[in-house]
Amino acid sequence: MKRRAFLGTVGAAGAASAATTKGADVGEDYYEKLGVTKIINAAGTYTALTASIMPPSVQAAVARAAKSPVRLGELQTAAGEYIAKKLKCEAAMVTAGAASALTLGTAACLTKANRCGIRAIPTEVRGLPKFEVLIQKGHRYGYDQAVLCCGVKFVEVETVEDYDRAFNDHTVMALFYNAAERGSISREDWIRVARAHSVPTFNDAAADMPPISNLWNYTQMGFDLVTFSGGKGLRGPQNAGLLLGRKDLIVEAEKSNNPHDGVGRGMKVAKEQIVGMVAAVDWILSQTDEGMAQEFRRRADKIAAMLKDVPSVTAEISVPPVANHIPHLSIRYSQDRVKISPREVMLELRKGSPAIELNPSTGSRSGASAGIKTDENTIVVGVWMLQPGEEVVVGKRLKEVLGRAVKA
Repeated sequence: MKRRAFLGTVGAAGAASAATTKGADVGEDYYEKLGVTKIINAAGTYTALTASIMPPSVQAAVARAAKSPVRLGELQTAAGEYIAKKLKCEAAMVTAGAASALTLGTAACLTKANRCGIRAIPTEVRGLPKFEVLIQKGHRYGYDQAVLCCGVKFVEVETVEDYDRAFNDHTVMALFYNAAERGSISREDWIRVARAHSVPTFNDAAADMPPISNLWNYTQMGFDLVTFSGGKGLRGPQNAGLLLGRKDLIVEAEKSNNPHDGVGRGMKVAKEQIVGMVAAVDWILSQTDEGMAQEFRRRADKIAAMLKDVPSVTAEISVPPVANHIPHLSIRYSQDRVKISPREVMLELRKGSPAIELNPSTGSRSGASAGIKTDENTIVVGVWMLQPGEEVVVGKRLKEVLGRAVKA
C-alpha cells in the first residue's frame, strides 16, 4: 500500500469523522469539561497513555453498536466465528484485554483437564489433580499475575531437558511469553515437548503485531491458545483483546467468561467493544505491513530532519524484533554540548502546551519495552500513534527544548 493510500485510510480521521457525524450530536468534550489534559502520544500503545486511537471505521462501528441492544451470547458467538475465519484459526473470543484472555485461557485448561466446574477456580485449584503451569524462568513477567489469578502454581524451567522432565501428572498448561528477551527454549521446542506430553501451550503475544501475519502465525505454528491486545497494533478498543486457538479450549474459556459467574465475571466486554474488535480486525486486514512502515518512517525522518541543526545530535531509526515491531526514532547528543538530559527533555515536553509524551524508555538503560535499545543519553520517540501533522509539532518542541540547552 502506498503512503498516500495509507494516509487515506488512517490519517484522514478528521474528514471521515466529519462525514460520519454530519448533522449528528458529536457529544460534549468531557476531557475539557473534566479538566483532563489531552496529549500528543509520541510514546506508543501504553495502557497508562490510553493505548491506541481507533481508526475512523472502528470508531463509527463502536458508535453504531451503542445504539441497539442485542443478546450478548449471540453477539459473542457470531463475533468469535467471524474473527476465527478472518484470522485462520479454529475459534476466537473477544476478551477484556489480553490480561483477561490469559485468565480465561488458563481457566479453560483447568476445567477441561480436571473436568471441574468454573466455581472451583481459584479457591479449589490446588486440590485438583492438575494445577501446575510450566514457564521458562526468563519468561516470568508482571502480566503472569493474570494466570496466577486462577490459583495455579508456576513451575520454572531453563533448558529443554528441564522442561521435558518438569511434566508430570499435575501439569495443566505450558505458558510462553512471546516477547521475552531471555529464555533458551524456542517456540518450536516449547510446542513439540508439550505435545509429546499432551499438555496445551499458551502464547502471550499481546503487543506482537505487526507483522499482520502474526495474527495467525502462532496458532498455525501449533500453539493451542494465543492472545493479542485489542488496543495496541490492532487499533481496537483499549479494553478489549483476542483469545485465539483450539475450539474445545475456547468453548471452555467461554464458560468462565462474563456473564457467567466464574473467574471472568468481572471481565465484562460490552457490545461496543465486541463490535469494535470485529471492526479492528477488518481494518488491520485492509492494511499492509509495508504501507504502515513507510508512513512511520516518514514521520521519524521528518522529526530527525528538524533536529539536524542542533549541535551533536544524531538520529537513528530502529525496529524492535518482536513486541511493538514498528520503527522507533532514537535521538542521541553530547550533553557537553547540549546541557539537558533526555529525562529532563521528557519532563519539558510533558508539561508543555501541547503536552507531549515521549517513549518511557527515554533516558533509561533498561528500556520500557522489549527490544527498544536505549541508555541514559537517548531520547526515544514512538511515532506510530501520532495523528496527522503531530510529527511536526513533536519535532518543533524537541528543537526548542534542545536548542535552548545548547552551550554558548
